[in-house]
Amino acid sequence: MPAKQGMTPDKRERWFKIELSTPPELVDALANYVTEIGAQGAYQEVLEPFAPNDRPAALDKLNAFLPVDARLENRLAHLETYLASLGQLFPEFDPVTLTTETIDDPDWGEQWKKYFKPIRVSKNIVIKPTWERFTPQGHDIVIDIDPGMAFGTGQHPSTRMCLEAMEDILLKNRSVQGARVLDVGTGTGILGIASAKLGAEAVVCVDIDRKAAEIARENVRINEVEDRVKIVNRDVTTLHDPFSLIIANLTARLLVRLRSHLVSLLTPGGYLVLSGIIDQNRPEIEAHFFAPPFVSRRTITEKEWVCYVLQNEGQTP
Repeated sequence: MPAKQGMTPDKRERWFKIELSTPPELVDALANYVTEIGAQGAYQEVLEPFAPNDRPAALDKLNAFLPVDARLENRLAHLETYLASLGQLFPEFDPVTLTTETIDDPDWGEQWKKYFKPIRVSKNIVIKPTWERFTPQGHDIVIDIDPGMAFGTGQHPSTRMCLEAMEDILLKNRSVQGARVLDVGTGTGILGIASAKLGAEAVVCVDIDRKAAEIARENVRINEVEDRVKIVNRDVTTLHDPFSLIIANLTARLLVRLRSHLVSLLTPGGYLVLSGIIDQNRPEIEAHFFAPPFVSRRTITEKEWVCYVLQNEGQTP
């Protein structure tokens, strides 16, 4: 864990480690939730305990780290409530079990690297960590990512579906050739970097988290797309230039709150890719976005996650 400014060399940070043993179907939802409540890092392990009949019954283990601060008790209460709700929503699955411990200076930033390997996320796009080797073939577009403490390695369904949608739009749709792209909540910068490598002329990646913006800038440099990708550390509502493609991989609540501003930024004929949506939020998102000026062009699903591709067929207000 990086040392904080002003911290003496012998002072150690305290972290609260959470271990969630869960059916694999619930891993993505849990990973998203612990990130939302403030986890500063998470990595996944696969366990294969043997059932009484000697047949393997796969479980996954999700490890996450919460800061030991005044909000810890409240965060844990929310997590316990969420686990109880998962049990009610998915009674067919074994219950998620939770174990915890307080530790000093967990080196999770190094621990989880062994679980992050090169992954093909679409027909042409391969995401690989900077510390791994990969030999591209054919038309492979390789994106090198060092996520640090930011969100976005290509392993989460919401990110993969965005990449699939972007690839389809930028490689097949002539109307957006030379596109200006906006990536809202960029995290590691993975979607903005992918846009540039898929042919976008100019890309703006915005994130209100200062650390995420720093990590995204470094990933942009690593991928040598500084000439096309700009990282902006501020709220998207402060932007007013038009874009022909906007990717918003956020929570449903944020998407609804930002709808009118996203409409104002999108050029007529432009595309809006919405992700970070779980099944239970589909009615709310569709009620707000399946209306003029938007027309639905595609819906992508993976497990309980949903991604919408919308097109602006009207004039922006």
